[in-house]
Amino acid sequence: MPDYTRKHARAGVSAKLPAIETWENQFPGYEITTAIPEYTSLCPKTGLPDFGTIVIRYQPRRKCLELKSLKNYLLAYRNLGIFYENVVNRILRDVVAACRPVWAVVRGEFAPRGGLRTTVEARYRAPLPGRSETSPGRGIIRRDWPGGFPLEGGSRA
Repeated sequence: MPDYTRKHARAGVSAKLPAIETWENQFPGYEITTAIPEYTSLCPKTGLPDFGTIVIRYQPRRKCLELKSLKNYLLAYRNLGIFYENVVNRILRDVVAACRPVWAVVRGEFAPRGGLRTTVEARYRAPLPGRSETSPGRGIIRRDWPGGFPLEGGSRA
């Protein structure tokens, strides 16, 4: 769409948000799921509110996400102009940076707007020991995204 600019597309991707704190994991090999059913942000083009549910699933390695700081982090999106796709990928990037999990999935299920319901899901898998972070399908870090962007699959950047 010609009315959407590069500024709209990048809105919120590099915004300063509260840190997600962690605590030391005591057990290996389990999964954590945290659902945030009252997520809100703003459309960067119209300024209208967006509502949805964010679900974060991950297998902790050495650290687990501290929930109060995660809540404060997510509340900071309330006044942030950011597209759905950027929300999910930004949260994934920040979760991975905070706790370096074995794997993580962030799913955003957004309330209908204009008759359209949107779901966005992004995944991360840590590289296997002895493998580079740029091995295809093993937690590729795209250098063209602010802060390095974790993806599963895709091409080398």
